[in-house]
Amino acid sequence: MLHITFTLRANETTIRVISARDMSLKERSYIMSRRPDPVPHFSTEAEERTYWERHDSADHVDWSKAANVRLPNLKPSSTSISLRLPNSLLEQIKVAAGKRGVPYQSLIKIWLAEKIDTSGAKR
Repeated sequence: MLHITFTLRANETTIRVISARDMSLKERSYIMSRRPDPVPHFSTEAEERTYWERHDSADHVDWSKAANVRLPNLKPSSTSISLRLPNSLLEQIKVAAGKRGVPYQSLIKIWLAEKIDTSGAKR
């Protein structure tokens, strides 16, 4: 089980994850041991909206039925950088990327990651 801290952005249509970590044993045992509160009946949508603005949905989840999931399409945060390369080197990289069927920027990232992995293994 994960504890995820996030903020809502862009008029509450985008979630920005601030941190994610494994829950501690104490957190997990507390959540698994408590019974979920029943969701109240709402007469109107406005009443329901008001309720959820003031209450946490986690109080109404039966965590004993939680299941492991994989989120394969999550992308780690990245930072843009400026990198000056000689034109001939960039053209060679583009040709190599074309042969592999990947964008040249992706190929550069792959090569850098491989280099870090191999140099880190020697330490």
